[in-house]
Formats: sequence, C-alpha cells, structure tokens
Amino acid sequence: MPQESAPHASPSTDPLATGSPAPGDPGHGPHHPERTGVWFIGARGSVATTAVAGCAAITAGLHPPTGMVTETPPFAAAGLPAPGALVFGGHDIACVPLPKRAEELTTAGVLPPGLARAVRADLTAADAEIRPGGPQSGDTRGDEELIAAFAADIVAFRDRHRLARVVVVNVSSTEPLPAPGAARLAPSSLYATAAIRAGCPFVNFTPSTGLNTPGLLAAVAARGLPHAGRDGKTGQTLLRSVLAPMFVQRALTVRAWSGTNLLGGGDGAALADPAAAAAKNAGKERVLADVLGTAPEGEVHIDDVPALGDWKTAWDHIAFDGFLGSRMILQTIWQGCDSALAAPLVLDLARLVARAHERGLSGPLPQLGFYFKDPDGGSSALAEQFTELLSFADTLRDPR
Repeated sequence: MPQESAPHASPSTDPLATGSPAPGDPGHGPHHPERTGVWFIGARGSVATTAVAGCAAITAGLHPPTGMVTETPPFAAAGLPAPGALVFGGHDIACVPLPKRAEELTTAGVLPPGLARAVRADLTAADAEIRPGGPQSGDTRGDEELIAAFAADIVAFRDRHRLARVVVVNVSSTEPLPAPGAARLAPSSLYATAAIRAGCPFVNFTPSTGLNTPGLLAAVAARGLPHAGRDGKTGQTLLRSVLAPMFVQRALTVRAWSGTNLLGGGDGAALADPAAAAAKNAGKERVLADVLGTAPEGEVHIDDVPALGDWKTAWDHIAFDGFLGSRMILQTIWQGCDSALAAPLVLDLARLVARAHERGLSGPLPQLGFYFKDPDGGSSALAEQFTELLSFADTLRDPR
C-alpha cells in the first residue's frame, strides 16, 4: 500500500550507527531451522495478500504453483524452504485485515471464488503479524526512532516463531525518488535500514529507493547480507526483455519504441504522481538501452484508470527497419492482473534469497536479474538472465 512522505528532519550520516545496537544476527535467539519468515513491506496490499493466499492454497493442494519458477524441476535440489515452511508478517499503514482484503480481491476477480474462505485461517494468522508502518501523517518520530521500531518488530517476529531467518520484501506502492540532498531517508530506505539492523536479507520488488544509497549499500555489505532488486518484472518489461534481443539477433534496427500503461488500484493512484511514474519508467527504459545499445525514440506513458482495479493493459508500438530500409511496425498488447503476476515471483525471491543467506552468500545477487526491471548487474535479456538463474540454483545445492 502507499507509504506516505516523511516530514523533514536531519538525517544521520550512518543510519546503522546510531541508537541501540543491532537486535541480533540471523541466529538471534532459538529458532526452528525448517521455518523461514517473509516480512512484507506493504503487507496488506494486493501483492502481499495474493502471495499469502496463494502460498496457503499451494500448501493445501488447492491449486498448482503456476508461475513459481522455483517449483520447476531445476530447483528441486536447490534446498529452498518449502512453501509450507514460510511464515508471513509485515508492516503497513493500512488497517483493512487480510481476510477482508482477500474478499475484495475475490470480488475483483484476482483470487478464485472460495479461496479466501478456504485459507481464512492462514490469512488471519498472517494478519496478526502485521505491525503499523510509517511515517504516517502527524508522526513526529525521526528516522532513528522509526528504524529502531521497525527492526524491533522484525526481530520479535523472528523470535516469536523461532524462525531460522527472515527475508524482508518490499511490495509497497512506488514512492517518488528522493530529491538530491533530501533531509530524511525515503520510507523504503527506513525499512531497508531496519532489515539490515535486524540482520535480515532485503528484496526490493519496487522501483523505490530502498538500499540504493551509498551509505546503505556499504552497510549491508558490512553486515554480510544478501539483497536483490529493484522493481519486479511482471508484464510490459518482461515482454520487452524478450523482444529487444530478437531485433538485435536478427540485425533489425529499432527506430522507435513507445508504450502506454493503463492501470487502476493502488498502483494506478500512486503512479498518477509524475515523480513516482518517472521512477517506475526508469527500469523499463533501462532494458531497451542495455539490450539495443542505445535508447530508441519514444516514451512510456502511465495512465490511472480506477475502473480497471487490479487489472492492467500495456500496449507497445515498435518501429523498425528491415532489409533495404523497408519500414515495419510491431504492436503488442499485454492484459493481465499485476498481483497474480507478481505474487509467484515474490514467493520465488523470498525462497531464493533465504537459501542464499543460509549458504552464507552476501551482497547483491545479480543472478536474480531474471525477476527485475533494474537488476543488480548482468544482462537485461530474459534468456540470458534465465541461464544465470539456473546456474545460481546449482550453486545453492548443498556441497557433496
């Protein structure tokens, strides 16, 4: 759900160096080695609700794990935590409980009829582990107070359920990029700092800032934690990462590539802000520039259409040159439910990053670029990213 802008105050030069010491490392307190926590930022939003309901449905055998790459044969021996071993919690500024959110998503056609009722106990259990986020309107706490409170919530969750580890996953609505020299950390960076302080890996499934500041990148490296991001690749950019290499491999010159997104729901409202839309479009543009070698003419426009709810339509218009300069056009239309596209990827990422943490890996994970518009290095072409992901699955296996 959208995180509100923070009031201004003076930042610390090192958000991890102030206040109380880190609550603990991944081994803090007793734990059950077979249980892994997933702590959502935006825990009552559409993506998180769909992920929790979907994980419960898969565990109960009510639905197959469609869209979960980690449930395919190449990952069977990677040692990933089972879907049934995931325990959910998180932060949100919204108050609508998960069972009610699931009912709303059923009405919207996101969840199948009857599923919310069938997994109500799982939704209720996860909702009981959601804590108030922030900063909210009128919140007078500074960055350090918020970070300490968020970190304490995560550590308490880990200890209460005796979890081996907790992966913090940001699925909140896109926030505008902070202005140069901003007085305070962006909300996504407050949560990222709290994750580091709690000794937890961090996944940024949004284009928001998160760890993407020099101070936080240095801090997460010093703590030896893995992290992955930014901005989940679910629809239009997924298709671009497949089509752009085709033009390069066939020696076809792309002259212009324009696109339009029509979407509603929380994302539509958040991206109606031009600054938030600019943050979102940066990843879409990166894919074309990386693969084609230069950014072609054209822009991506994002329009908020509240009547569409959780559904979106993405249209691309590609102008390219063929043999002897013949002018050609390719147009694509992608229509889908963003939450249903994103939820299996979020579950994949939580499992992969948890296993990477268990194996002692740290720092950015470019091998997970398959899931992101703006990955931590490596190719932007989907086929090459998938090869890297399969290789990563092999590295996660227990040594023999």
